[in-house]
Amino acid sequence: MSLITDLTRMYLTHSTKPFIFTNDFDKVLPYDEGTEFGLYVHIPFCKSICNFCPYCKVIYDEGTANGYIDALIKEIHLVGKQWNGRRKATSLYFGGGTPALLADRIIDIIAALTEHFIITDGIGIELHPDNVNVSVLKTLKRAGVDKISIGIQSFQDKYQKVLQRRKFDIKDMSNALNEVEFETVSMDFIFALPTQTFEDLKNDIDMAFANGANHIAIYPLIDFTFTKNKVPVMPKKEKRKLLDDITNYCIGKGYVRKSIWTFASEESASYSSMTRDNFFGFGCSATSLFKDQFKINTFSVLEYCKRIDANIMPTALTNRFVKRQRMIYYLFWKLYSTRLKVEEFEEFFDIPLNKVYGLEFWLLQVLGFLKRDEEGYKMTLKGAFYYHYYENFYTLSYIDKMWGIMRKEAFPKDIKL
Repeated sequence: MSLITDLTRMYLTHSTKPFIFTNDFDKVLPYDEGTEFGLYVHIPFCKSICNFCPYCKVIYDEGTANGYIDALIKEIHLVGKQWNGRRKATSLYFGGGTPALLADRIIDIIAALTEHFIITDGIGIELHPDNVNVSVLKTLKRAGVDKISIGIQSFQDKYQKVLQRRKFDIKDMSNALNEVEFETVSMDFIFALPTQTFEDLKNDIDMAFANGANHIAIYPLIDFTFTKNKVPVMPKKEKRKLLDDITNYCIGKGYVRKSIWTFASEESASYSSMTRDNFFGFGCSATSLFKDQFKINTFSVLEYCKRIDANIMPTALTNRFVKRQRMIYYLFWKLYSTRLKVEEFEEFFDIPLNKVYGLEFWLLQVLGFLKRDEEGYKMTLKGAFYYHYYENFYTLSYIDKMWGIMRKEAFPKDIKL
């Protein structure tokens, strides 16, 4: 599996050099004032741990959680005081974990961020279905949140049992969403579960849009080696048909495709924390992406708080990109949206796309993965499936290895991918 990703990386970067992450870090982050960027905040606490979830999380404890939020606010000020005045940020997203367990502290975090940033395009937060009640939603709305993403995974009992999720009351959730309105209400689902059919997913999609959603995300189940997930993987042919059927159904209903996995019932509804050219990440396991660097904070809540208490950045690993590595990272996430605007690439890297990857993009068109249009390239159904297929290789070869190590070591010496 790693051989496929290694050979692809070497071909596309024109180098045998792997992605090298070292434990050095910058006291001052390499922020370029002329670039747009997003903000991400990680809250790692959950009431219980889902077996399939790979993200950095720990069991909720009120004292530990409040101490963590205090450290998080201090990290925001450590970064924000590195420049004068406030900088413009396109978005702010809270992920986890279950951030809404600390709904009363979200307003404190946002207040700290707005001392240093002007957030122009909204604030989003992830919710467990248990959090979707009028009290929590009103608290979040007062804090300035205007986008929410609810981790449904499936409305159906048989798949909730497969995923070891608790049953929740759909009517109560729908009533709460009707009472407290948000610009975007996204609902997350998992596809490629054992015996799952198009009819199963169609029912979930219809139920989501009928009960308050204007945006859905349908993610494939990925079998990370360090999770306790025991759900068998769906065969490739079945998975491709399922993804194609889901896509055709959503497009046939008039929904707008926002990315490989996401669809919206209205153009204005959007929810994506990763598709930014640059972003700052705050909290344990949060990542930051700059023009020439990628950074990731320690996964350890305890060590994160210790670093912040000592006024030291909590960066565990830093990758200093060579230019073509940065180009590949850029193209990977841009194509996640199913579109690539050539002009934006050329503006970001100051070089024509055709000059560096002309042959590759010609070949992708010949193979039927992409179509050319007036702005650049648009992904086909075939391209979307193979993006998913390669993304699975990438995740298990790179992210699985890195996260697996960082769950055991707070500050690894280095990692080569």
